[in-house]
Amino acid sequence: MSGFIDCHCHLAAQDFQTDIDEVIEESKKTGILALVAVAEHAGEFERLIELSNKYSGFVLPCLGVHPVQGNPPQEQRSATLEDLQNALPLIEKYKDCLLAIGEVGLDFTPRIASTEAQKNEQKKVFIEQIEIAKQFDLPLNVHSRSAGRPTINLLKEQGAQKVLLHAFDGKPSVAMEGVKAGFYFSIPPSIIRSEQVRNEPKNISVSCQYIAQIKGLSVENVMEATTQNAFKLFPKLQKFIRI
Repeated sequence: MSGFIDCHCHLAAQDFQTDIDEVIEESKKTGILALVAVAEHAGEFERLIELSNKYSGFVLPCLGVHPVQGNPPQEQRSATLEDLQNALPLIEKYKDCLLAIGEVGLDFTPRIASTEAQKNEQKKVFIEQIEIAKQFDLPLNVHSRSAGRPTINLLKEQGAQKVLLHAFDGKPSVAMEGVKAGFYFSIPPSIIRSEQVRNEPKNISVSCQYIAQIKGLSVENVMEATTQNAFKLFPKLQKFIRI
């Protein structure tokens, strides 16, 4: 069996409320073997677990508090320790179902975190979730917008071992520090697609084709290498997929 593993998708997002079944079916038709689905806040946790039960062995859940909180029509804001405290009981409740902790990390975009106090509180929220991942022996699915170096430095300082950095926007030299630490990086379809196009799992082939083009490899080779990387990063995948 060969195919893709989408290591970072947002199936509990409002964008998918009306057609999630079609989205799942389209992803299967594209050749996806599993969807690693992340949450952004406690309000999405139950929905994500519900989807993982409905599509058992295909939708694999990650729970965590994203550094950016607030969904429309709410104004987006920087995460707080209170957000994390509200999420902890559900993370504890569903810990045995989780593939990873995520989506967690740092976001120092000025409109989100304009003060040092906000940045420092994000770091505290992130550190606590790194510790949770270590306690449960789970990987981390990490966001790092406008905070590439602080994110990688904090992960290294806290002794994080199994890390996926999603849509990393830092400098190549900073990314290489993560590579040297053994961290993995995922490439979203938005690297070449308009942000106005809905980002859904079936578009993972866009990322694969782009990587193949840049590296001068076949799409099949990229598919095989990235899927093997997913197995290394997320050991629990082996319970559900045989390739």
